[in-house]
Amino acid sequence: MILFTDLKRGANCLTDSLYFDTDCISSFLWARAERILTRLYSGKIIIPQQVYNELSFPGITHLKTRLDVLIDCGDAAIQPILIDTPEFNIYRKLTSSPDEGHSIIGKGEAAALTLASVANGTVASNNLRDVASYISEFSLRHMTTGDILINALEASLITENEGNSIWSAMLAKKRKIGPASFTDYARNKK
Repeated sequence: MILFTDLKRGANCLTDSLYFDTDCISSFLWARAERILTRLYSGKIIIPQQVYNELSFPGITHLKTRLDVLIDCGDAAIQPILIDTPEFNIYRKLTSSPDEGHSIIGKGEAAALTLASVANGTVASNNLRDVASYISEFSLRHMTTGDILINALEASLITENEGNSIWSAMLAKKRKIGPASFTDYARNKK
């Protein structure tokens, strides 16, 4: 079990697994900062099969290769959504026929939400526009890339300067993670 601050409810909570969407995991892979994830959440990092597939697209296979190292070391695991399961029904609804008032969302976000909702896990996603309403509706815990970096800072795994360097590397790869610096993000979270 991992102890971290539940940013949605403002209290400490425990979680068994952290379900990543493509944008959140790729932020760390692009910045070559996946060691932060393994130090904080080794064995608790769940990559939905749909996210793994998205990282297999030509042009970014080097990200998949970096992720494969985490999987081979046992720090992360791939989890599929099987057909004819409750998970599949939720996933299909989110990606093709959402309830009124909801938009169709991407496969990676939908898979992370679905698997986390069934397993009472935490969703790791930066795409608040697409996931926020489902986070609330499914009563899920949620973390962003910035929240994970704050956890790393609080655990003394990185310094604030290292956080700013990692943040800059993520922004340089067009990751939509928030303000211009990690310092600004952390200051806004207080």
